[in-house]
Amino acid sequence: MSELRSCREAYTETLRELATQDPDIIVLSSDARGSCTLNGFVDHLPEQYVEIGIAEQNLIGVSAGLAAVGKKPYVCAPACFLSARSLEQIKVDVAYSHQNVKILGVSGGISYGALGASHHTLHDIAALRAIPDIMVIIPSDAVQTQAVLRQVSALDGAAYIRIGRDKIPAVYASRPEVEPFTLGKATLLRDGRDVTLVACGELVHHALMACDLLAEQGIEARLLDMASLKPFDTDAIIQAAEETRAIVTIEEHSINGGLGATVSQIVTAHHPIRVRTLALPDEFLVTGTSLELFAHYRLDAKGIAASTADLLASTETH
Repeated sequence: MSELRSCREAYTETLRELATQDPDIIVLSSDARGSCTLNGFVDHLPEQYVEIGIAEQNLIGVSAGLAAVGKKPYVCAPACFLSARSLEQIKVDVAYSHQNVKILGVSGGISYGALGASHHTLHDIAALRAIPDIMVIIPSDAVQTQAVLRQVSALDGAAYIRIGRDKIPAVYASRPEVEPFTLGKATLLRDGRDVTLVACGELVHHALMACDLLAEQGIEARLLDMASLKPFDTDAIIQAAEETRAIVTIEEHSINGGLGATVSQIVTAHHPIRVRTLALPDEFLVTGTSLELFAHYRLDAKGIAASTADLLASTETH
């Protein structure tokens, strides 16, 4: 996993390839060409790009209108604004109206960590999973991002894809035998019988390193990459609950309403075991880089391993 590459670069390079083959693909942004690494796309396909300006609600509305007349719009803008300012337009203009709009939220989670709470995206899983008829996907690396875009682009329907900002390790580049993404399915990255880790987004890499730390303690950890948050792989969670002693969820999202809440709901209904949610607290976060915040809130490999070992130790005493 030594290769470093940003998901946003992988996304826009793949989008350029798709748009070159399909003139109906139109990319729209809200004065975020740089943030979304769209400059190369605009230089190559200027007639397939629409600059809306800093008006995210209008951005979604225009995209829905283009979809209604047969175009294939791809919206690219910061996740914090798309999933907050434009939530009503996503709900009504896109999802409720059954429009084929693909929405890319860049710099999601705490990618904009140093800019503070106004630029953090800690609510989008909870908000968008509650809206019918829209896919919600958070890829873990550049390879998976490309696979996500290719699969979703072949489908007629609304999708929200959230990615980070920085160059990150490639989880799948060294695993050619593993299919990096299947919509509605978890990807098994590590098998184990003691505990199951369920992660999404950039924290999958940290969870993989945590598996190595746990192995040094004699703990076999299973790791599921749950990039597809809607549709969701309920069967993989039930199987994990039946075959391992506990489940730990790991997400770059508020502790309320995200991956952990979804997994807990499934486990409670089907096969109750101990579940621990590792996420960001219900508060406005401290300021720092994403890596600094991961460490501060114990979402790095060391923190994940320590929380997992503690959970397993507590299950032995009950």
